Amino acid sequence: MTLLKRRAILGAIAASPLLSLQSAWAQTTTLKISHQFPGGSMTEGDFRDRLCRMFATEVEKRTKGGLKFEIYPGSSLMKTNSQFSAMRKGALDLSLVPLSYAGGELPEVNIGLMPGLVTSYEQGYGWKNAEVGKELNRFLLDKGIVVVSWIWQAGGVASRTKPIVEPEDAKGLKIRGGSREMDLILKAAGAAVVSLPSNEIYAAMQTGAMDAALTSSTSLISFRLEEVSKSLTTGRGKSYWFMFEPLMMSKAIFDKLGKEHQAAIMTVGAEMEGFARKAAQLDDSLVAAVYQKSGAKVVDLNEATVKRWQAIARTTAWKDYGEKNDNCAKLLKLAEKTL
Repeated sequence: MTLLKRRAILGAIAASPLLSLQSAWAQTTTLKISHQFPGGSMTEGDFRDRLCRMFATEVEKRTKGGLKFEIYPGSSLMKTNSQFSAMRKGALDLSLVPLSYAGGELPEVNIGLMPGLVTSYEQGYGWKNAEVGKELNRFLLDKGIVVVSWIWQAGGVASRTKPIVEPEDAKGLKIRGGSREMDLILKAAGAAVVSLPSNEIYAAMQTGAMDAALTSSTSLISFRLEEVSKSLTTGRGKSYWFMFEPLMMSKAIFDKLGKEHQAAIMTVGAEMEGFARKAAQLDDSLVAAVYQKSGAKVVDLNEATVKRWQAIARTTAWKDYGEKNDNCAKLLKLAEKTL
């Protein structure tokens, strides 16, 4: 067979529909995004679910279909507390999950829900480019996690009885804080703590297994906690409860992608942060109207009250965290520079 004939045959095979289809499949990667929040659409529902859908649509567009996504809301793919570990192992591609949920696995990540350490959106979002954010990002990369979108949310307290405003209001009540460090200040205030993810709060309050819960404004709405609450302390204006709840990706999966696909993920992830901040702040205000409509008593915090909670945090949660290990001590010191 002559060289020209061989080339002609190979060219014909390469142009065949079957191989073209196989080539197209080879160029498409489908990634799974898991989260614990109620599902919706890009225009309606919990903003964290909306963000995941907006992110997926835009990345698919910019990669011309090279990357596609499947979204699993409501912990439908795996249990809430399994998501972070699964990403580290490469068993889950992406998740939008409170970083502090992995505190039992990596105590350092509880910096993401440290009472009184972040008291405004400006401060929280400033972490990304501050020393504390760079060090946290370095630590997470070393543990197999890529932070795609930095997301902060203020939170409040839903209560089955009286409003939880001052530290003494917590005495004798069963309260969910959301992290080990939040639990420490609640214990110092005389409360009994209950540990569970936000998607399990409703059932616990409905049955009386829990009297009150601190969680983000968005979760206070999305999980319909107004149906089991008589009081709400909002996070609008002032709050000692700010949660870092990023969209994250498995580094093992991220590293397998081409540089153009990696760039698309990180660029779109950064663009989503503006939407997240506006949506979270809108929910901080909206939650008050939702609870007032249900007949609950709604109260706000002032700076003096926030400082009282912060003072308890310094001698309990901050101290305990800083003594965990050298990484915790370093992160805390860098975070305090942003106060």
